[in-house]
Amino acid sequence: MLRPARCNSGTIGIMLQPSPTLQKIARGQLCAGCGGCAAVAPDSIDMEYSQDGFLRPVQKAGLTEEAEDKVAAICPGLGLAQDPDGRRDHPLWGPMTGLRTGYATDPELRRNGSSGGALSAILAHLLETGTVDHVLQTGAAPDLPFGNRTVTSINAEQVFHAAGSRYAPSAPLDGLERWLAGDARTAFVGKPCDVAALRSLARIDPRVRERFPMMLSFFCAGVPSINGARKVVEKMGGDPDQVVAFRYRGDGWPGFAKATMADGSVRKMSYADSWGGILSGHVQFRCRICPDGTGGFADIVCADAWETDEDGYPLFEEREGLSLIVSRTENGEQIVRDAMAGGAIEAEPFDAEGILAMQPGQKGKRRFTLPRLLALKLAGKPAPRYDGFHLLRNTWDAGLWLTARNFLGTLRRVVLR
Repeated sequence: MLRPARCNSGTIGIMLQPSPTLQKIARGQLCAGCGGCAAVAPDSIDMEYSQDGFLRPVQKAGLTEEAEDKVAAICPGLGLAQDPDGRRDHPLWGPMTGLRTGYATDPELRRNGSSGGALSAILAHLLETGTVDHVLQTGAAPDLPFGNRTVTSINAEQVFHAAGSRYAPSAPLDGLERWLAGDARTAFVGKPCDVAALRSLARIDPRVRERFPMMLSFFCAGVPSINGARKVVEKMGGDPDQVVAFRYRGDGWPGFAKATMADGSVRKMSYADSWGGILSGHVQFRCRICPDGTGGFADIVCADAWETDEDGYPLFEEREGLSLIVSRTENGEQIVRDAMAGGAIEAEPFDAEGILAMQPGQKGKRRFTLPRLLALKLAGKPAPRYDGFHLLRNTWDAGLWLTARNFLGTLRRVVLR
């Protein structure tokens, strides 16, 4: 219901009936910024940057009861339910049908990608074989050097130009109706939460399975604010307002953060300093209580297959990229095998226990989710519901000291905002 009200500016306007679902998400800081709500209610919700630099839904009209139900059904901020459905189900790494390490056989693509180029090579293979007509993925925004936009790739060259990690907010589900209403077969690439929302939408909209026969993702350590990139440039000694192009990493492994300035000069910073020292501190709250940084709902997931030192800590020295390639469905496993047979990637089997050393951050995300959720509930805040992630077992494996530390740290963060 709409009713007259006084806006913040002091002018008389129309106050719409707020969505209870969006209100709950906002109250708990649960938004992942995927754009799923805007996808199912495009006439009522827009995705816009918030003051703290994240993409957030802005309600511009009232939601119908049907739209409200759809938003609640697909929002990954409210919860996730992962079903192994007979697949091998690792307590840390989720369901899988195949596990390998490998790289793109095209040396330029291998260098241009952030971690061996395997994901980009698989995308190019899907296009070149006619398995899909388009790839829907995230690329750099032309009007905001630090920002992202959803791009469409129809050939290997476009996939190449979109390659590389983009550590900034993205909402690839926003505007999804355009793709659902068409007849193209499209490979979707998104963050784990984006894919989870799309899988949920597939349960209530049969067009999703027809239009998106392949969903791909990557290991995600969280979404930093757009303001984080500005801090990186300032640390480089540059003026963020003078940046005309920005690359978070890639062009090597792990590659450097690079800012191209208006005067043509280029400033750069190592991955360890840019991500580890700055961007990771700007990650949104929802990502800190997420158990699915490993893309458990995708068909194929790729990640950095970091080499480690004698203490088991990842080395971030520049070298030729190597990808961890996880098949999560039979469909995904067949595509990986086809890409290997077609010469798009080279890969060899890998033992899941080896991921512990490669991805210590992902181990922590899964093991500390439960104490963080309990802290939210104790503070009286909304908390997501997660099923199928072995949270109790993982908390037990973490040990009492680290569990208590994460519980108290989250409680302090929530209370102090």
